[in-house]
Amino acid sequence: MATQLNPATLAPNPEDSLRELEFPQREAAFFYGLFLRGHSPEQLRRDIEVPAGVLAKWDRDSTRQPELRVLFERMVEYRRHVLAIFDALVGFDARTQRLQ
Repeated sequence: MATQLNPATLAPNPEDSLRELEFPQREAAFFYGLFLRGHSPEQLRRDIEVPAGVLAKWDRDSTRQPELRVLFERMVEYRRHVLAIFDALVGFDARTQRLQ
């Protein structure tokens, strides 16, 4: 179920690609919905994170095409932001459950 951002599937214009990464709340909400439906938070965190192998590939790709480095860095930042929002939602949900 891993959802990895693929530069090849993003908009052809790098500016458009970066605009697609402006709303991590939407993706975090998607993963939170999966959590509410019973998916493991640990597995969802793994799906949100960019795996080390992908990071290494992006590093190699950006060596060949330096103009992609900014996009790759932004995608990693985006995924970290999605993960932080997801963790905050899951933490809030856990606190709310204890109060009830």
